[in-house]
Amino acid sequence: MDSTIVVKLVLLGDTAVGKSCLVVRFVRDEFFEFQEPTIGAAFLTQTVQLDDAAVKFEIWDTAGQERYRSLAPMYYRGAACAVVVYDITNPDSFAGAKSWVKELQRRGDANVVIALAGNKADLESRRKVEFEEANAYAEENGILHLETSAKNANNVKALFVEIAKKLPKNRPQPEREAFPLAAPPQENRSCC
Repeated sequence: MDSTIVVKLVLLGDTAVGKSCLVVRFVRDEFFEFQEPTIGAAFLTQTVQLDDAAVKFEIWDTAGQERYRSLAPMYYRGAACAVVVYDITNPDSFAGAKSWVKELQRRGDANVVIALAGNKADLESRRKVEFEEANAYAEENGILHLETSAKNANNVKALFVEIAKKLPKNRPQPEREAFPLAAPPQENRSCC
């Protein structure tokens, strides 16, 4: 008998790394080249089917601008998993991603599954963050690492499938008060 596991997932990373584009590609299989930045956070859901269970992700896509950083803990509190996104063409965003990983390890749920996503892999000719460097960092920190492209959909679904595989299958269902708002806000239609 298949069961559905409902988990809270938070996307973190600097502004303009493509967090919203990744989640919109995953949820609706759409990509928009130019999008307004997310204000606060957006809420979306999507389910991944594994062999033994379905995992429904309740996704909080957080704003990357520095002025919203102080709000992040209320979004990652109670999260079973987190995707920390950086842009492979922007070394500062990789440094920012490391800072998010450190914060999650220090202040997040003790068993949070963390995935590091090197987004914009379609821009290989402009690469500034080498795959090997990011992969070594991920291995040292015991986290997943994939390079993705929201633009061409490369590794987007795979990223969420790999996270789903890492989650404990007997995980308790999240309690609604673990979410920062009483009810999820209206879905934000912006992308990057």
